[in-house]
Amino acid sequence: MRFSSLLMAMVLVGGCSGTPASEAQTPPPPAAPAAGTPPVLATVNGSPITEDDVRKAAGLEIARLEEQLYQLRKQQVDELVARRLLESEAARRGQSVEALEQSEITAKAGDVTEPEVDAFIETNRARIRGDVTQLRPQIREFLQQQKTDARRTALVDGLRASAKIDMRLEPPVPFRATVDIVGAPVRGTTTAPVTIVEYSDFHCPFCRRVQPTLASLLQKYPGKVRLVYKHLPLDGLHPQARRVSEASWCAAKQDKFWGFHDAVYADAGTDASDATLTRYATTAGLDAAAFGACLASPETKAAIQRDIAQGEALGLNSTPGFFVNGREVRGAQPIEAFESIIDEELRGGRR
Repeated sequence: MRFSSLLMAMVLVGGCSGTPASEAQTPPPPAAPAAGTPPVLATVNGSPITEDDVRKAAGLEIARLEEQLYQLRKQQVDELVARRLLESEAARRGQSVEALEQSEITAKAGDVTEPEVDAFIETNRARIRGDVTQLRPQIREFLQQQKTDARRTALVDGLRASAKIDMRLEPPVPFRATVDIVGAPVRGTTTAPVTIVEYSDFHCPFCRRVQPTLASLLQKYPGKVRLVYKHLPLDGLHPQARRVSEASWCAAKQDKFWGFHDAVYADAGTDASDATLTRYATTAGLDAAAFGACLASPETKAAIQRDIAQGEALGLNSTPGFFVNGREVRGAQPIEAFESIIDEELRGGRR
């Protein structure tokens, strides 16, 4: 039922009530919340539970779901926009959409060649499972789809450039987690307007893989970005990583965390023996006696456990995990994913 019809039905029902209109007692509407006041979602014995309370308890999980919903809606909007652009172009040419796609997409995408299949196999040989000969038809089909998708994207992008499109779908306001970085190692200008907090595991291969990306960001945004390191060793996956974190914390006590950090990530091993840690310490230029005493201290273990507890409280259960001015970035993302948020933050951010 449309709202106007529903409203009329409500009026008619009210008019048929046993109470004359002049005598009807209309309860006052609930007071609207003051501007800026979070909506009340429930009350317990008169005590309100507000939207802010829920966000504090599960803000990151809610933000992830809101972002997934936005991406789903954006994907569908983009597809509908593309379809209407193709329909408009086909009508302009006096042909069907299918004919347009055949001439401008399928024909111009071209066929996949044998050398292209060979190149794909060579590039991805380490990840291919099974008989390569039997997989060639599937590989060819995959590459053909890539070519077709690329050509369709190019065609639609060209049509979009000359069309008048008013995109009104807005992304969700980003959730900003509050991350405790007191005492954590910092690389870059300490007063930089953008802070990247990295929760990492020294034995995580993805954490190692993202290090060049982080170094490039610091180089690209001098004075504008700083990197803060937090420990999140995953004991179930990397049982010796916690000890490396403890050793790096001891390096930080001598103001040489980053030298130790770089020595660890330069090594592809997952060993945390005394000999290995000593080698890292030597590379970083640590005082051996002070390093050994620190490594045996209960304070060291407590410090790493504190980082782990903070990471888990934020909802992290994998590494690497990042917060860019409190905005979550999950996993070893390409540099463009970080640049997009950094640039937005430098422009003032989405509020």
